[in-house]
Amino acid sequence: MSTTTGTRDRLPAWLLGWLRFLVHSNLFISLSAASVVVTTTVLAGLSLEPLPFFIVFAAAMFVYTVNRFTDLEEDRENVPRRAAFVERYGLFWLTLGVGLYLGAIAVAVVLELPGAGYLLLPAVVTVSYTLGIKRVFLVKNLFVGFAWAVIPLGVGVYYERLFALEVLFLAVHVGAMITVAAAVFDIKDIEGDREQGIDTLPTAVGPRRTRLAAQAANALVAALVVAVVAVGVLDARYLVLLAFHGYVGCYIPFASRDRGPLFYGGIVDGEHVFLAALVVVLEWTVW
Repeated sequence: MSTTTGTRDRLPAWLLGWLRFLVHSNLFISLSAASVVVTTTVLAGLSLEPLPFFIVFAAAMFVYTVNRFTDLEEDRENVPRRAAFVERYGLFWLTLGVGLYLGAIAVAVVLELPGAGYLLLPAVVTVSYTLGIKRVFLVKNLFVGFAWAVIPLGVGVYYERLFALEVLFLAVHVGAMITVAAAVFDIKDIEGDREQGIDTLPTAVGPRRTRLAAQAANALVAALVVAVVAVGVLDARYLVLLAFHGYVGCYIPFASRDRGPLFYGGIVDGEHVFLAALVVVLEWTVW
């Protein structure tokens, strides 16, 4: 039984519809990207401000909405509901994404924010990905990881703390773990990627070995977190990242071709929403 069918059996139709809307419209993945801002800000001991959150949300909405159009052919095979959503409502969401992105650039320029030129990167990422990076074996995953690693670095630029160890470590951590998530995500796209001639880890070694490799990478990065805290490079608060690794470790075994978009677009993409919520709760109650 697919995740979509199983979810339909347990959730009211109206709730299922709203969850699909959040995933297909890219609102949730944009929230997930902006959640990295929250995690970085709190763990680095900076003051939470709405502007960097908005900027990252807007940039993510732009990048992922454009990507929905460039990946439309693969999505017709891999995620037909999402493809149908894009064909019906895509122009509205594309207009919104472009508008938010241009608005974020305008705000950054008007306010003379540090590193305002940094906001050109989402457009460069989008063009580079579309022109062929997504077809290069493993490079696509690393490229997506790099794009997300830029978020903590952007927070560092905004607060003029770019070279703080806390910021640099979170950039490496986010980049590594998004690379892992991208490989897991490719499991659902095996059929469409094969038809389009796109080489991915799952098409090369199969879902089972992809899951094993992802779990090994997850454990390795978790060990790195423990190591940097144990030697005093970062304080004990960073052990909260182990909860994130536990979350990732729980979803990896269930990644399969028949899992629906709510599994990948909700649970997998929700990993940074989970972490940010946990970090905020701990900041308010314990730290």
